[in-house]
Amino acid sequence: MSAVHRRKTPTVLIGQLALGHDYPIRIQSMTDTPTADVEATLAQTRELIAAGSEMVRWTVNDHDAAKGAAEAISRLRKEGITTPIIGDFHFNGHTLLGKNPQAAQLLDKYRINPGNVGRGRLHDDNFAQIIKIAVDNGKAVRIGVNWGSLDQELLTELMDKNAKLPNPKDFSEVTREAMVQSALRSAEYALTLGLTKEKLVLSVKMSGLQDMVAVYQRLAKACGFALHLGLTEAGADIKGAVSSAAALSILLEQGIGDTIRVSLTPQPHVPRSKEVEVCKELLQSMGFRYFSPSVTSCPGCGRTSSNYFQYLAQDINSHIKLKMPLWQKQYPGIEEMKIAVMGCVVNGPGESRHADIGISLPGASENPIAPVYMDGKEYKTLKGEHIKEEFIEILETYIKTRYSSEAL
Repeated sequence: MSAVHRRKTPTVLIGQLALGHDYPIRIQSMTDTPTADVEATLAQTRELIAAGSEMVRWTVNDHDAAKGAAEAISRLRKEGITTPIIGDFHFNGHTLLGKNPQAAQLLDKYRINPGNVGRGRLHDDNFAQIIKIAVDNGKAVRIGVNWGSLDQELLTELMDKNAKLPNPKDFSEVTREAMVQSALRSAEYALTLGLTKEKLVLSVKMSGLQDMVAVYQRLAKACGFALHLGLTEAGADIKGAVSSAAALSILLEQGIGDTIRVSLTPQPHVPRSKEVEVCKELLQSMGFRYFSPSVTSCPGCGRTSSNYFQYLAQDINSHIKLKMPLWQKQYPGIEEMKIAVMGCVVNGPGESRHADIGISLPGASENPIAPVYMDGKEYKTLKGEHIKEEFIEILETYIKTRYSSEAL
């Protein structure tokens, strides 16, 4: 596991899920279905949960969505699914929660954006209504500040003060400060209304990596609340995944963050659960959590005379994905197993010895044999047309021998 010292926070109970520094960094995601469409929302929610999402957020933007949320949660609970469901409220959350008490009771957490709950006196009144409903129902709240919908009255206040300074700061610096102040002021107000620190999570999402990292660092230093990390509007596919991973990894390595979400722009024929997979890969690569055996595989070069190693690595990954639901039940600790599939003699034997089990395939001008290594020692040499089948059989035997309850 990672040796990073996590920033100390209260434990926040969201439904039956505990969040905070004493617990694993939690993964969450959000559906993009209309919540009023109960069947579509349930289908995508089940997909996200199956992929590993430990909390799922739904848009609640009108009364039909609130009623749909109540019905969908009731059905999930009847199925025995206890994954916390979060209601995402903007503009009219006070009205929707007040007029839909069943949804208010069944949702496990409310997300509020302090930048769009109203202006002037209405801002405080609307915000207070949501907090009081949360207190009455014993619900957790995330105060989620987004730079795209930042409280303009607060920003104007800070800009006016900044203009009077002998050496005014630039606009981006004032915006960062406004993000942090919006979260802190809202949190303090929520506490005066009766919400406890054990029911409160904060976030300050921005779309620029450096901005996002800077505001979370300031917020982490200024308070002790649990923090939800995310880079908002990160983009699609590789850009979104890389940008999010870069931003989150900086903060996680500093011990900042109790739950994460990777927000990817949806793409045709790409499952919503892709963002959950990115979260899992990020946490596993950093050593915070383990979800599945990791496969170290060769990138290829001029020495790799065939593409066989590419297919073998792909087949091993597919085999792991297929078998993991069963393996998790039968073989405790298998998530931390390391497998190597290498393409030539340069790094192949070394990587294979460092893995729990590995295979080094022949490269150009090498003998057409593939040594297999177990626990740092050469175990067997494979050759011929059935290397893949033989290696998978050896892998299965190794797993049964090492991870079965009898072996532990």
